Amino acid sequence: MTNIPAKARVVIIGGGISGCSVAYHLAKLGWTDVVLLERKQLTSGTTWHAAGLIGQLRASQNMTRLAKYSADLYVKLEAETGIATGMRQNGSITVALTEERKEEIYRQASLARAFDIDVNEVSARQVKEMYPHLNISDVVGAVHLPLDGQCDPANICMALAKGARQLGAKVIEGVKVTDVHRANGRVTGVSWANGEEFGTIQADMVVNCGGMWGRDLATRSGVTLPLHACEHFYIVTEAIEGLSRLPVLRVPDECAYYKEDAGKMMLGAFEPKAKPWGMEGIREDFCFDQLPEDFDHFEPILSMAVNRMPMLETAGIHTFFNGPESFTPDDRYYLGEAPELKGYWVAAGYNSIGIVSSGGAGMALAQWMNDGEPPFDLWDVDIRRAQPFQKNRRYLKERVTETLGLLYADHFPYRQVETSRGIRRSPLHEHLKARGAVFGEVAGWERANWFARPGQEREYRYSWKRQNWFENQKAEHLAVRNGVGLFDMTSFGKIRIEGRDACAFLNRLCANQMDVAPGRIVYTQMLNARGGIESDLTVTRFSETAFFAVVPGATLQRDLAWMRKHVESDEFVVITDITASESVLVLMGPKSRELINKISPNDFSNEAFAFGTAQEIEIGMGIARAHRVTYVGELGWELYVSADQTAHVFEALEDAGAGLELKLCGLHTLDSCRIEKAFRHFGHDITDEDHVLEAGLGFAVKADKGEFIGRDAVLRKRDTGLDRRLVQFKLTDPEPLLFHNEAMVRDGKIVSIITSGNYGHHLGGAIGMGYVPCAGESAEDVLGSKYEIEIAGERFAAEASLKPMYDPKGERTRL
Repeated sequence: MTNIPAKARVVIIGGGISGCSVAYHLAKLGWTDVVLLERKQLTSGTTWHAAGLIGQLRASQNMTRLAKYSADLYVKLEAETGIATGMRQNGSITVALTEERKEEIYRQASLARAFDIDVNEVSARQVKEMYPHLNISDVVGAVHLPLDGQCDPANICMALAKGARQLGAKVIEGVKVTDVHRANGRVTGVSWANGEEFGTIQADMVVNCGGMWGRDLATRSGVTLPLHACEHFYIVTEAIEGLSRLPVLRVPDECAYYKEDAGKMMLGAFEPKAKPWGMEGIREDFCFDQLPEDFDHFEPILSMAVNRMPMLETAGIHTFFNGPESFTPDDRYYLGEAPELKGYWVAAGYNSIGIVSSGGAGMALAQWMNDGEPPFDLWDVDIRRAQPFQKNRRYLKERVTETLGLLYADHFPYRQVETSRGIRRSPLHEHLKARGAVFGEVAGWERANWFARPGQEREYRYSWKRQNWFENQKAEHLAVRNGVGLFDMTSFGKIRIEGRDACAFLNRLCANQMDVAPGRIVYTQMLNARGGIESDLTVTRFSETAFFAVVPGATLQRDLAWMRKHVESDEFVVITDITASESVLVLMGPKSRELINKISPNDFSNEAFAFGTAQEIEIGMGIARAHRVTYVGELGWELYVSADQTAHVFEALEDAGAGLELKLCGLHTLDSCRIEKAFRHFGHDITDEDHVLEAGLGFAVKADKGEFIGRDAVLRKRDTGLDRRLVQFKLTDPEPLLFHNEAMVRDGKIVSIITSGNYGHHLGGAIGMGYVPCAGESAEDVLGSKYEIEIAGERFAAEASLKPMYDPKGERTRL
């Protein structure tokens, strides 16, 4: 084909709304050598049959920012391109049929206000006024967002494609990318085919916007892109007489959404157990295809809908539609550069919210590609959160049966996925299970979240109030504060950094001084050029040329990618993931020294074993490496034990702890202890968008050590002053609970959100953290205000502190 160039700066693979949005936004940034290749026709995969719902409010501030951007863009596109987008802001209503759902949507309304979204809590009677066809007999509450709406997905895709072409991009249909070329760890181009015609394009970058084809395409390049198609059902009625324009309606308790369009009603479903599709691959000629009807599968949703919307009983069905859409293991899409291959970018896996997401996602990815860093924190959807094992097709097939339904499930705090479990386990898994552990899953790891008492059921009973494990957590928490507790933290990511230039390399990446004596542990952050926090970690120096980094299990792939990306060509540095080789037993509490002295001949006194140091020790009849650090604010040690000796060391600790009332503790307790101590949690309290000084971590920054990434931004911030501060809050009423995303109210006005929350069992109330805007203000000004936290529309008084409310001087860690 003569119109296919031999070279391009970037090749975008896939002509759905995601690919067209990326092409449009790159062209907007002045990229003229952009080529989009679509295997069949634009929109022919998933975009053409999408429902086109535009809901602005998402689970976090930046995801909401992207959705709002999409809504604004789709309003403007028609004037720019001349193609009607069908975008109309007719609003949306979400109704609750239970008190728990009401609590959830009212919490979402508080969050919407914090994000400056127009939102109103409305009564059942008010819903009836806006939606007269609705049966409201069991509606207990509702939320109305006036600026939500609906659109024509296919036309929006066509408008984006036309806009991209107008700006110089090439959008070519009927051309399939058959391979992505690579050399020396980066993309060099693609091969393409059009019938009997074949060719190549040299390119610096590719963007996989392949939707449900994306996983298999990525796998051929060694890239992890875990997604799987599911069948998605909806019906469209015949025209209904007198049906006027209506808001989009969501009834999540019945797994249903409703959209009026051209006098007809659409009813769609996110049923609790979905049907995976395409396990054996997608046939070559798939284009604008529908899947076979399955009325039996859809019938339970329809039965509830006829009760909810009585007019459906007599309305004829014009279309019964079943089409495939791609879903991911955690219900969040993927964006960013793949850690395995430089220049390989991804925008895929939209979990049925691709229309509202793709406008903003295309903008964010284009800026990321252009600038070399994301425009703001995108960790929610960052491709680097994907774990290599998750591309396993059996795992994905089982998991997506659940994730489709999670869109409309109750989003309770601490809710655990139920499918595809038990993939990654500590050597102590069965030991902990036998002792009452109730497990949660993060990055595939099974982790003990809490321990049930003998005779207590070992399951979560979810609620927005105190859940059934609240008292268990309290007992574990107080054991750590007053006695001794033991955690299994084997899920920590563990990285060895070694070689001739390891020290210089780490000093360039880390804000703290890394050139320390062997045996010293350094708490540090890796920063970006804006002074934002890319990673929060500890690094132990083993020798002149060997270092050991510990990172959260969920961020391991991100941290590995960041390190490897910054190794310069003339540096000799080897970076190795050794996570699976060692277990981590965390012994914490004022009696931890007494306990470990019973089974180890080593000297654990302050004089012989200072805080912030590591030593090899004998323990039981084995060998371990003890790190004297803490994430709970107490005296204690992290014990790094080879996998083969883990069970023995655990049993030795358990036997020795019997007389000291040693308590096995879970991750919920780790979190409640750390938040009392105001320790930050990456991904919530600190992200790549949060400046290290505003996060209150300046003590871990050594700007006088020489150049490091982010140093200039640190010095600038020191000169100009802080625009906001991370503050710890405690509710004065001991009853309400904080989780995260509650609205922060300062002197009567919502100014921010709670970034993380838990219950402080020692302090006697819910504890939260959040950033307070404070440009030009002193610390005294910040603390001089009156604070409240808004929870589901109700405001509760809160105490504020810039120092940890628990042990502000850190004396307990050095007992």
